[in-house]
Amino acid sequence: MSVAVGSAWLVVRGVRPGLGYPNIGPSVVTSAAAPLVHHGGVDQVVQFLTHFWWLIFVFGGTIGGVLKAIGAANERRLERRQERYRLKQQAKIAAVQAKAQDQVDELTQRREIDKTIVEHDQTDAKWFAYEIDPITLLDFPMMTDMREPLTVEFHKAKRRADLLRPATAEALVGDRRAQEEYREAVHSYVIAFDVAEAEAKRRRRGGFTRDEQEHLVRAQSLLRLAMDEGATSAERQSAYRKAQRELEGLISLPPSMRAQIERHIAGQIEA
Repeated sequence: MSVAVGSAWLVVRGVRPGLGYPNIGPSVVTSAAAPLVHHGGVDQVVQFLTHFWWLIFVFGGTIGGVLKAIGAANERRLERRQERYRLKQQAKIAAVQAKAQDQVDELTQRREIDKTIVEHDQTDAKWFAYEIDPITLLDFPMMTDMREPLTVEFHKAKRRADLLRPATAEALVGDRRAQEEYREAVHSYVIAFDVAEAEAKRRRRGGFTRDEQEHLVRAQSLLRLAMDEGATSAERQSAYRKAQRELEGLISLPPSMRAQIERHIAGQIEA
């Protein structure tokens, strides 16, 4: 006979109640199947392993390969995660380094621009010594004699440097082209001024005839009187007018110098 217990079958062959097996009956079968009913799936697994333990040897390699593949996949995921983290860290470091380098570059650019501006100012100061002092200028008249090529080059270089000069050093930071143009303009200005000044000091009044030199000497004396605070206003004005006539056709005083002399004379008259 067969007895169904859960999902398992208990087969008892040749067992019939009352047919030579007085000790085996439905009650015995029910009693024997009771543990399977009580323990359910756990007993089924145990029974399966007990009867089919040899399957481990059949499928052991496959199971091991699957477990190994799973482990390798986990390792790859971990490596990829670590690589992503490493790349993120490298990107952060690179950004910090780039920012620091930009700051260093800005400081370097500002120092170079400041250096160029100082060089520009120093050359201007040398020129102003001639531009605001008529006595010095008449000692070296070539500095304003526009008939001289060296003088022309010097004034052209000065105008270009003044045109490219920034209001502040920060105005040129980041603009490499503008920095280079300004630096080259100032360099040309410095060289042109030095060359013109050296030639003016070498020649002094040598480029003028004897008669022209006498005109320059008289104009120099008259300008001294025009700037003399001890002279009367009439003497100062007269001296300035005479000096202008002496210089006609020889030297043109810079506009800033003329304005300075005229303001000085006018101030004395008002006082």
